[in-house]
Amino acid sequence: MSATPIRIVYGAIEARRTLLRRQALDEYVVSPELARSIEDLFGEPLTPDQVVARILEDVRDQGDMALYSYAELLDGGRPEALRVQPERIVEAWERTPETLRRALTLSAERLRAFYERQPKQSWMEWDEAGGALGQMIRPLERVGIYAPNGSAPYPSSLLMAAVPAQVAGVPQIVVATPPRKGALNDTILAAAHVAGATEVYAVGGAQAIAALAYGTESVPRVDKILGPGNIFVVLAKRRVYGRVGIDALPGPTETLLIADETANPVYVAADLLAQAEHDPLASAILLTPSVDVADAVQAQVREQLADLSRREIILTSLEARGGIVVVADLDEALELANEYAPEHLCLLTADAWSLLGRVRHAGGVFVGELSSEALGDYVVGPSHIMPTGQTARFSSPVNVWDFLKITSVFGVSAPVARQISQEAITLAEEEGLYAHAEAVRIRLRELQEGEKDA
Repeated sequence: MSATPIRIVYGAIEARRTLLRRQALDEYVVSPELARSIEDLFGEPLTPDQVVARILEDVRDQGDMALYSYAELLDGGRPEALRVQPERIVEAWERTPETLRRALTLSAERLRAFYERQPKQSWMEWDEAGGALGQMIRPLERVGIYAPNGSAPYPSSLLMAAVPAQVAGVPQIVVATPPRKGALNDTILAAAHVAGATEVYAVGGAQAIAALAYGTESVPRVDKILGPGNIFVVLAKRRVYGRVGIDALPGPTETLLIADETANPVYVAADLLAQAEHDPLASAILLTPSVDVADAVQAQVREQLADLSRREIILTSLEARGGIVVVADLDEALELANEYAPEHLCLLTADAWSLLGRVRHAGGVFVGELSSEALGDYVVGPSHIMPTGQTARFSSPVNVWDFLKITSVFGVSAPVARQISQEAITLAEEEGLYAHAEAVRIRLRELQEGEKDA
């Protein structure tokens, strides 16, 4: 193990050059191990995007046959059937230990309670002559939730997407999750049961995204696909966008902590380690104006790391993408945080609430030392599926509105038509759309003639 598993850098300039520099999706570098694996599986060297393109084409053209073939090739075994029978889901729930059932239920209940507070009402405003303008809010008909089952299963991620969909009123919630050697994970099935999923399919990876986007003999086409996944899932979502909606193109998970001299180094180190254990590509970064805190956290990371089961993943993550930045003050920390626009922003300072109003870009803000990101990953209430890779500048965590759509309602009364038609004609003619202008002019003319007759 490295003598210093997490490095310390000093100042904003060095931080921007190193720890806070992000890798774009198109800059993804394939490890030698992954490159060899791709060549072994497909018989030739391919990039991840080329792999995804081939899988999408095969699923689109061959349907279920391609899904079974890729299950054998990539997942180590063919499932008995693609659709999971309802009784199999109930059996998984019944086999789940009571303590885990309570945890899944609590998570779902708190998610449901949180999202039931989110406004989602249609509205209509009528004028005195019987015209109206408004918006009809309708849930999507069918959504697909991808539930990863790679180095570790993530039943929590299924809950974080499926429960808001249920609150939004989506009638068909379809879950796709990868089998491993032909078998599914019981806890993921139990989470599907708690979340009210209507269908579950034993299919993963890019082939799952293809099946949900195009539909096959067994898997229905959905309107939108949500949920995190590996690089192949992300590239597949990018390729099918437009045929279906997607929530985002999630990159590796990331946490940025801001801690002052009052922060407990034990807590700070624990939060960094919790983030790093997700994935070798995860980013766990601390900003602090205190050299003493930086040194203490570095020591605590080394001490706590020794007892953790996923220490090799954590070590890889910390050495490649983790670190501590000693900044001039909290103002500089907030400036860097807003530039970085992290998925998770944790405020561990003496008066953390006073900093909240200065946060402009973050997927979620965890205020105070008791508000650990790890707690938020499971049972606090808001979804843990949040924007990564600086996309918090323009996008939001998964929420009820991801599962709703707006239909505008135009009901124009005679008085309003008389009032606004000439301006519409002017704009249409300016754009060279004379048929548009004429369609408005004909009606305006009849209204004016009607006034004369009256």
